[in-house]
Amino acid sequence: MNNTEVVVIGAGQAGLAGAYHLRRSGFEPGRGFVVLDHSPGPGGAWQFRWPSLTYGKVHGMHSLPGMELTGADPARPSSEVVAEYFAAYEQTFDLRVRRPVDVRAVREGAGGRLVVETSAGDWAARALINATGTWDRPFRPRYPGQETFRGRQLHTAQYTGPEEFAGLRVVVVGGGASGTQHLLEIAPYAAATTWVTRRPPVFREGPFDEDAGRAAVALVAERVRRGLPPRSVVSVTGLPLTDAIRQGIADGVLDRQPMFDRITPDGVAWKDGGHVSADVVLWATGFRPALAHLAPLGLREPGGGIRMEGTRVAADPRIHLVGYGPSASTVGANRAGRAAVRDIRRLLAGEPAAA
Repeated sequence: MNNTEVVVIGAGQAGLAGAYHLRRSGFEPGRGFVVLDHSPGPGGAWQFRWPSLTYGKVHGMHSLPGMELTGADPARPSSEVVAEYFAAYEQTFDLRVRRPVDVRAVREGAGGRLVVETSAGDWAARALINATGTWDRPFRPRYPGQETFRGRQLHTAQYTGPEEFAGLRVVVVGGGASGTQHLLEIAPYAAATTWVTRRPPVFREGPFDEDAGRAAVALVAERVRRGLPPRSVVSVTGLPLTDAIRQGIADGVLDRQPMFDRITPDGVAWKDGGHVSADVVLWATGFRPALAHLAPLGLREPGGGIRMEGTRVAADPRIHLVGYGPSASTVGANRAGRAAVRDIRRLLAGEPAAA
């Protein structure tokens, strides 16, 4: 059994921000803290993004604390830019991320410690920063007839670029940024595209200032304070009405249709008799928090979520979720990492948690 003060699970934006603030607070790698990451290399979920998502197309990428990301070529794939940046960050601050390490479960241990069971041995810790994000848990809803579809179904997590859809009829499901990006990329290659969403998309005009950002985060934070599953911050901010989006609307590519009622062997159908033939259904339906390893601790509330007080789990102040709910953005992850470490220092010192 390895002993440490704090285990950080995940080395994406939130995990690295937490590790940085631990380092600044005097925790040393090893006995003070350890960062476990199951990915093959630095970059968090960014390393798995499709090649056509260049850095210039990324909305709202904030630098990690203490080290700016500057001079990046906007034409390069974001997966490469961010992976290189994260790798340099880990080295600059000597964070000593251990990878690939799969965390299998977190359980109650002896003496008030948490036991983190992994593919590389077990760690006993006094506190935990969980920064596992959502990439490993893509969400694909179920619809009648799904198993009869003779074409291909894939999720955003499996998307590699528009070329593979050349000459095909593609239905894209989802009203978020990924759905619109997929449509704009695929349309020039595909024989036809159809966009369907559960709710009409909300497009946001003008700048998204700090006040609007705080208001959006507050809506998500209220859900997690009540123990409800979080909605993404993007879901309450709307889609920025960029020049590319405007052109997509004008060209008819972003002509949203209501959600279909069933999937047929050769397409999708609505109750009113409407039908669209399709070779591919692309589910741009988002992700859910990857928290299965925390199940042995019984943290979920009757509402299905984990009740939070800031970054602390209300039911267990040893555990902090960063990059979860209101901190599931690059700027939010930075702030969450700092807040989590502040509270952990108080906990380990035997002081009451901050209000």
